Amino acid sequence: MWSFFKKYIGALYLTRRFYFWAGFCVVLFVASFLLPVLFMYTKILFFVFIVLVVVDYLFLFALSKSPTASRQMADRLSNGDENKIEMQVKNNMPFTVRMEIIDELPVQFQKRDWLLFYRFKAREQKNITYKLRPVERGQYDFGRIILYVRSQLGLLKRRYNIEAGETVPVYPSYLQMRKYALLSQTTIQSEQGNRRMRKLGHSMEFEQIKEYVRGDDIRSVNWKATARKASLMVNSYTDERSQQVYCVIDKGRLMKMPFGGLTLLDYAINSTLVLANVCLQKQDRVGVMTFANKMGSVLAADRKPIQRENILQLLYNQETAFLESDYEMLYMQIRNRVKHRSLLVLYTNFESLNSLYRQLNYLRSIAKHHLLMVVFFENTELHQLSGLQAKNVEDVYIKTIAEKFAFEKRLIVKELRKHGILSVLTAPEHLTINAVNKYLELKARQAI
Repeated sequence: MWSFFKKYIGALYLTRRFYFWAGFCVVLFVASFLLPVLFMYTKILFFVFIVLVVVDYLFLFALSKSPTASRQMADRLSNGDENKIEMQVKNNMPFTVRMEIIDELPVQFQKRDWLLFYRFKAREQKNITYKLRPVERGQYDFGRIILYVRSQLGLLKRRYNIEAGETVPVYPSYLQMRKYALLSQTTIQSEQGNRRMRKLGHSMEFEQIKEYVRGDDIRSVNWKATARKASLMVNSYTDERSQQVYCVIDKGRLMKMPFGGLTLLDYAINSTLVLANVCLQKQDRVGVMTFANKMGSVLAADRKPIQRENILQLLYNQETAFLESDYEMLYMQIRNRVKHRSLLVLYTNFESLNSLYRQLNYLRSIAKHHLLMVVFFENTELHQLSGLQAKNVEDVYIKTIAEKFAFEKRLIVKELRKHGILSVLTAPEHLTINAVNKYLELKARQAI
């Protein structure tokens, strides 16, 4: 009995058109008390209205076949990117209907008003595509697909609940990793396009001995091979490989600051994944370290193909610790774990000169043994405040303070440069481009 009621009554909903015509009939019945001549016409109209409601009910519950719907997406979503989601919805009824489509999105999106309207012809199927941009890593639970179907009369509508629940993990931005894969060539990426970087110096990694052809560098002539072959032979060199690169990610409380929906930690994680992919394509060995008040995950540098997946899985579970980062501990761990001179890309943030001075001695100690590149962030919100036109005294104070903090960021760059530490000051949204460009520049200069 309960299933019968749930199927034929519980799934029934009244539309706005139903309430409009029902209200119109009520108004006519009230008016017929003042004008009795209207009573007969009102009864006829009301009878026609009831007949149409019954006919509409029979269309939806007796003559119809349940529509079908399914959702298709990637096995995992990319954090901070627009991910394509596709739904296939088919009208199995022998007449034209209108559908209201609701996809129960994961709670992380906090979208309570997601609703699509489509018109389907008899037995028509449509592929509906939309995009989602997650801003947190983790498990995302998709729920049911809910369809509200109504006929051309539009007085009633029937609800269909289609089970389509699935759980999809959101990983660091692997879409950006594919996007910047072409940067493994010696180019610099900019907003306007790519430009070729001139290679400086002379690589000393030997590749082969080959016969001299016009245009070869005469300084690379191999005289011993020339004497044996009785023809001019030259040494061929290639880019140095197997150099160590470590991405060191600060998980302290300052990395929890959000910009554009993503935290600084997520920007750093996405950039690390892209940079690691470029390093692997350049045949360098790449590893990852994370730290806060204590040491986090450590992945030793390697250049095996599986290293890309290892880095992706390691970055997936990283979370911000709401504590002060311990740079003394970081220095000791680097000294113990990284025995060879390496490029260390440190993703962190300094909001003032005083915060830098507290850690400067440890950074200088690390830079004595490795090539250290500190990547930290501009506060784009302060840029907006400093660009506002001051209209009163309060605006003047706010603008002055914003410019002061922005100026201190530039002083931090100069202070690091004074002590021989490389630095990249970047807006969060440009982090990946700037970090990869700096790495390619260092490779071209053979600074690693």
